[in-house]
Amino acid sequence: MQVLRYLVALLCVLGSTHALAGQSQEAPVYVTRHYDTPAGQPDPDLLPQGKARAEKLAAWFYGRTLKAIYVSDFKRTRQTAAPVAAMLDVPVETYDPKDTPAIVARAKAAGGPVLIVGHSNTVPDIVAQLGGTRPGELKHEDFGDLWTIENGASERTRIDP
Repeated sequence: MQVLRYLVALLCVLGSTHALAGQSQEAPVYVTRHYDTPAGQPDPDLLPQGKARAEKLAAWFYGRTLKAIYVSDFKRTRQTAAPVAAMLDVPVETYDPKDTPAIVARAKAAGGPVLIVGHSNTVPDIVAQLGGTRPGELKHEDFGDLWTIENGASERTRIDP
């Protein structure tokens, strides 16, 4: 009788382990605001500090994989993403920064980790709609934060030049 109880207990443990292994894990989505730019210009290039920070972002992604990189169609977002795209050999795709639900849907449908490079007025909503904790309002000088959103949790990492 004890052998039977042991076998039933063992089967229960194996069954629950198998069920947990079958649960799907969301791929991480990384979200950052474009890096350092001069204030008051409509489509500026990154400042030297922004270019250095973009290189540090690429170093942060070393050893990781990305399925896609999404940027708005501005020089500052493309320049922020360029070192990561070059290092990982991932194409950069544009998105409409006025359509947050669409970029969130694209990120979730990508089938793997993605990077979204946005703006001070889009990043908080993107992070929140992906299930992360909504960041506070971003000011012009708020450069260098990278949010990782995965399985309903978010983590902020600082990228310094």
